[in-house]
Amino acid sequence: MKVAVIDLGTNTFHLLIAQVEKESHEILHRERKAVKIGEKGINRDEIAPEAWDRALKALHEFKSTIDSHKVEKIFATATSAIRNATNGKALVHEIKNLTGIEIEIISGDREAELIHFGASKALDLGAKRNLIMDIGGGSIEFIIADQSKTYWRQSFEVGGQRLVERFHKTDPITQKEIDDLHRFFDTELSPLLKACAEFKPETLIGCSGTFDTLSDIYCEENGIERNEDATEYPFGKDAFQWIFENLIKKNRIERLAIPGMIEMRVDMIVVACVLIDYILDNLSLNYIRISGYALKEGILFNVLDQLKS
Repeated sequence: MKVAVIDLGTNTFHLLIAQVEKESHEILHRERKAVKIGEKGINRDEIAPEAWDRALKALHEFKSTIDSHKVEKIFATATSAIRNATNGKALVHEIKNLTGIEIEIISGDREAELIHFGASKALDLGAKRNLIMDIGGGSIEFIIADQSKTYWRQSFEVGGQRLVERFHKTDPITQKEIDDLHRFFDTELSPLLKACAEFKPETLIGCSGTFDTLSDIYCEENGIERNEDATEYPFGKDAFQWIFENLIKKNRIERLAIPGMIEMRVDMIVVACVLIDYILDNLSLNYIRISGYALKEGILFNVLDQLKS
């Protein structure tokens, strides 16, 4: 059976098409579009008209690709920007009317659950506890888990697009803006800090978006040819510190010139890296790993599990 998975994220829409059987799957097509559905509206809990139009255009194009592959079933999810927007359900309704694609608006907890499921299929999480982290444009998900058990998880509506519009007013970012972000994290992420004090994870596992780009930059800098089918991407804590220290000194044009940088990440990556640095510093995590799987793969493997049952 051919299935399509659509992830309507705040910054990026993803499409994944796969041939699935009870015991196996084959990825046939991957695609992403920088829709930026949260732009100019996310902190007002609305989808702006321009973002609305970009979303409809992207879904029309996805539907054309899906039809060309003769997909039998579509699994589409919407996350932070749409679930919090006062007009989010209206957009979902219009997409259904125009394309026939039915979209499920998932909760933050369900989003964290699926991200964890994806990461656990990509990596051996081992016997020691990890902090899994996915920085979206609208929300950020954290999960503390080892290979056999989930200890804690929570979604926070403090994603990169929200942070950019609220805090990153100067380019390059100023020390005052970084300090303001740190104070904001102290308050907003206090449940995370308490959970980590209790469960003491040792490794940060990053998923999707910013982490993918950080690995791309690292690979470009070090002449590493990354296998796009890999489930774990090359990276480490020392690599992050080097990239972060250089990144925050640059303006948008200079960041865009960094080998491995892509335009859809160039604005959000600064605040995202400030957050990663804050997490590493405050939680004394010793290692960083990057998962090649996140939400959309979590959905796909959930489908596979349903076929097996």
